[in-house]
Amino acid sequence: MGLLALKLLLAPSFVVGVSVTARRYGPVVGGLLGGLPVVCGPILLVIALTHERSFAADAATASVLGLVSLTAFVVVYAWLARRLRWVALLPLGWVVFLAVTGVLSVVGGVTPAVALAAAFASFALALAVVPEPAPEPVLRRAPPGDLPMRAAAAAAMVVALTAAASSLGPHLSGLLAPFPIITSVLAAFTHAQHGPATTVILLRGMLRGFFVFALCCFAFALALGA
Repeated sequence: MGLLALKLLLAPSFVVGVSVTARRYGPVVGGLLGGLPVVCGPILLVIALTHERSFAADAATASVLGLVSLTAFVVVYAWLARRLRWVALLPLGWVVFLAVTGVLSVVGGVTPAVALAAAFASFALALAVVPEPAPEPVLRRAPPGDLPMRAAAAAAMVVALTAAASSLGPHLSGLLAPFPIITSVLAAFTHAQHGPATTVILLRGMLRGFFVFALCCFAFALALGA
């Protein structure tokens, strides 16, 4: 029961907290916080509690590498935010994430240090190719019930990934752990309510937060003895 409560409450609580903070302090702060492992962290914690140490260590290493896929999602969304609505961009971004993950899934024997170097390189490249625009004076009232919807999406993802971890194996489970749940939620709601420019500012903030994200997963992998 305690493990189920962890799955259902920890990540959704983080998602709601980041969403409220983004509304209060703006897209830069919201992006920085949204770029932290607020969903991936609970997923790795549940994996560590339900599997042996080596499984969790391999998953944590793969999650660092999986941030390359998450970065690809961010770049695609940022580049196309002015041309497409969020309802079209989200599926496209997910396809890109899964495509890059498919490529990375055949890469075996990666050490935590190599995975970290690859992740950092992808963040730096993304920040270089995604320009930061001036914010737009676009503001719409948040739809009723959007915070519960954000929390439900995060909870569903944590439950699904942790339940599938045994069949997926540690490498693929780890690669999928950074799946853009909070990234998608924050990007889509910001896109709909504040416009594409503010969305890009948010996503650039996330890219900066990804450096800490990667370091957290890297430290987790080392602590587990990867």
